[in-house]
Amino acid sequence: MERKEIIPRLPKEEKYDLSDQLNRCCKAGPALIAEGFAKRYQKKSWKKYIDDTIGESNEMIHHLSVCADIYSQFISTKTCQKLIREYDIANRQLYTLKSAWTDFHQNK
Repeated sequence: MERKEIIPRLPKEEKYDLSDQLNRCCKAGPALIAEGFAKRYQKKSWKKYIDDTIGESNEMIHHLSVCADIYSQFISTKTCQKLIREYDIANRQLYTLKSAWTDFHQNK
């Protein structure tokens, strides 16, 4: 949704700044999880990948807040708020995954 609803509507002066950040952030999280899953049996490595994904998600929340606050004349604030809620849910799920994975490995 970010790449269809938000990035194309940003003003041209944001093409190499906020647009690039949004573009990278929306792709980074899934890529980190995919890469980290290969190291899922290395507890510290897997935890780091999950933490990095949470960090990317937090960064996206920030960027979406900037879009809603500064560029509301170009971008739907409602869309930004919806995406912020979705990223917040994803963060909670990632935190739960990290806790569950730690417990899983401790019980083996």
